[in-house]
Amino acid sequence: MSDRLAVLPQYVLPKQALTALAGKFASAQAGALTTSVIRWFVGRYGVNMAEAANPDIAGYASFNEFFTRPLKEGARPLANADFICPVDGAISQFGAIARDQIFQAKGHAYSTTALVGGDAALAARFENGSFATLYLSPKDYHRIHMPCAGKLLRMIHVPGELFSVNPVTARGVPGLFARNERVVCVFEGEAGPFVMALVGATIVGSMATVWHGVVNPPRPGRLRDWRYEDQDLRYGRGAEMGRFLLGSTVVMLFPQGSLSFNPEWAPGRAIRMGEAMGARIA
Repeated sequence: MSDRLAVLPQYVLPKQALTALAGKFASAQAGALTTSVIRWFVGRYGVNMAEAANPDIAGYASFNEFFTRPLKEGARPLANADFICPVDGAISQFGAIARDQIFQAKGHAYSTTALVGGDAALAARFENGSFATLYLSPKDYHRIHMPCAGKLLRMIHVPGELFSVNPVTARGVPGLFARNERVVCVFEGEAGPFVMALVGATIVGSMATVWHGVVNPPRPGRLRDWRYEDQDLRYGRGAEMGRFLLGSTVVMLFPQGSLSFNPEWAPGRAIRMGEAMGARIA
């Protein structure tokens, strides 16, 4: 079956309603039922609870609390690199931005302007720059960390669809990451501005940042824009910046001439938060 045929049911599924229902269930504190669901999930997806700060499945009051669990101290040492991987997961795609086009999959690309919610001036800062798209599977650690030190400038919540973001859907839905709901975080670092876009998906109940808390819900159906230039919100390399309540994808943008990717990186490769992502170009 072709990828386009495989994703056809997603066009008719009530994705928003399913996501709202999943969010309510994931936040519910249902005692033994919650523990049973977590136990099933751990077994089904092979979650490594040995590295969790709290390895006791019964110690989580809700599924969300389990899903966003912190890790033990030292579980993700930071590599000696200018840019580190911000998440556990797999590399979907990475490389050069072709003027303003980001490669999604064979036959599919989307624009930086679309990704950041229509702000052409912001997108222009990444013309011919670099991008990385990182996919988090259900078994992964779902906190998101800083790839390098940065000062927060802006956050944009862009309403959109809630397609799945797995590799099949990435190959079958044009412009997937610029169609789905997303939270676009803009920072200024030593090598210039950079963007971390947290992309939602079917049953991703919400996304949160450390400076704002839960961003969605609410979902008012319009773009929301927060400015932080007048605040001194700085986050160090490896510091937590956000989390997914259920899993999804992070898309990062860097300006031209700022980043040389780790030569060991390749699409489909498994990654861990803290490993070397690349070096700053002198």
